[in-house]
Amino acid sequence: MEWRILGSFGGSSPGCRMTSFLIDNELALDAGSLTQALAMDDQQKVRRIALSHSHLDHVASIPFLVENAFADGASTLEILLTPEVYSTVKRHLFNNDLWPDFTRIPSQLSPALKLVEIAPRVPFTVNHLTLTPIPVNHTVPTCGFLVEERGGQAVLFTSDTGPTEEVWGVANACPNLAAVIVEVSFPSRLQRVADLSLHLTPTTLARELGKLRRRVPVYLFHLKPRHLEELREELARTPMPHPVEELRQGEVYRF
Repeated sequence: MEWRILGSFGGSSPGCRMTSFLIDNELALDAGSLTQALAMDDQQKVRRIALSHSHLDHVASIPFLVENAFADGASTLEILLTPEVYSTVKRHLFNNDLWPDFTRIPSQLSPALKLVEIAPRVPFTVNHLTLTPIPVNHTVPTCGFLVEERGGQAVLFTSDTGPTEEVWGVANACPNLAAVIVEVSFPSRLQRVADLSLHLTPTTLARELGKLRRRVPVYLFHLKPRHLEELREELARTPMPHPVEELRQGEVYRF
């Protein structure tokens, strides 16, 4: 299983792209920066996007991907999303006000975009992969994903979350877990901001990783660009129950 880190940050600035991973060249996990990171030919290879939640830094590039690669109706992009996220995306994004409703363009029989509902805790398959959406604790309905390769390894992606429980139980119960990707967004001096927005700081990250009983690599994403260097310095001096490493944007990880 190959993960290409297109964007690994919780905001946008020069050098920092918003959250988006490409798995085995065809499946995107979140879509903050697909069109910024992928050449046009590679954009056309993306066939499905699994969305963890509806916040802009996870969906921002979808309208432009549809326009670049699917607007002629020759093929259809599938967006896999829970009912709550479906409702938000349909009402606020593809609504003919903010952006054209590509679920009906160029025609209802051959649309550029198809919204496909998935259910929390119910596994679904995409080619050789099985994904299980796992609810986490964020300000809007959000699911992390356990991504398992048939006959291979599994990677757990928490998406955006404050302190939470269920996702760690899933990680601990997964026999083929190869890695965990977990968020950290703000330095601990901004703990109140993190708590109100349901994100993690190095302080709360350390507590959350205490719930992980598996000895697997732990990768960090969603660092806020404004606080990037401060976060890196704090993470370097904060004792963690597991060694942690920041995801490297632009790199490819193989599990």
